[in-house]
Amino acid sequence: MDERENVGADESRRPHAGTQPSAAPGLLRLAASSWVRTAGWTLASSMRAAERLAQAAVSGESATELVDEARCALREQLRIVLGVADIEVAPSTSSNGASPAAGEGEPLRRLGAELLERSADVDLDEESHPAYELILDQLAPDEGRILRLLAIEGPQPAVDVRTWRPLGIGSELVAPGLSMIGARAGARHTERVPAYLNNLFRLGLIWFSREPISDRLVYQVLEAQPDVLEALARAGRASTRRRSIHLTPFGNDFCETCLPLHTAELDALGKPRVERDAAPPGSIVEPARAPAGERAREEAGGPPLR
Repeated sequence: MDERENVGADESRRPHAGTQPSAAPGLLRLAASSWVRTAGWTLASSMRAAERLAQAAVSGESATELVDEARCALREQLRIVLGVADIEVAPSTSSNGASPAAGEGEPLRRLGAELLERSADVDLDEESHPAYELILDQLAPDEGRILRLLAIEGPQPAVDVRTWRPLGIGSELVAPGLSMIGARAGARHTERVPAYLNNLFRLGLIWFSREPISDRLVYQVLEAQPDVLEALARAGRASTRRRSIHLTPFGNDFCETCLPLHTAELDALGKPRVERDAAPPGSIVEPARAPAGERAREEAGGPPLR
């Protein structure tokens, strides 16, 4: 009897289903209002971004400026939505993972400002380009001979040896840039000529043209050289493409400024020679022999250095 009374008392204390307040409508209204605000914010942000991109495309702004501006705008919007005072952003890093040092470009800007100030000085007169002294320290002696040859005799012929294919389709390069520059310049290390030419190109002194020079006879002489014939034999059915090697305007000015191009200048700058009359009486004086590189140069038809 007591158990039935306790059960009835518990059931009387429980709220009936019809009297329990429902939270579902409130949750639905909250979700709907949040969705509306989010959709409105997304639409407005998209419209502002599209308008900003159009303005940037017209004004020619860089992509970096656009990314920074978009990051700041997103941070501001998140601050408003979340109701916080500010959002901390980790410092950006460079491509190698290192944080950029503050003001690291200031020394370079100061140097640039000094350069512009010197350009405005009407009394400043620079006799030569400031890079010429540095370039001279990066040249081998044979490279000086090559530059002198190009400065005196002009562009030099070169050929590429390629495998022969109908209409040139599928042709493969066998030997690029073969020339007589080393022999004609009197270079001591002709096997290093490709490296010499690469260095001169790196320094901006020469350039390689796909066009041949006007004298076709020199190509016939070049194509009869042993290294060209060996490349042709190695390729089997092969053909040659005629090219040329030129001084750049920078290289031409470098040669005129830094190199003694004429024999009289070389004699004036050369070391004093022992006179033949100064030899002891009775001694046998042998005629001076030209260096090996100079003899090779004369045999190839290049201009003498003396």
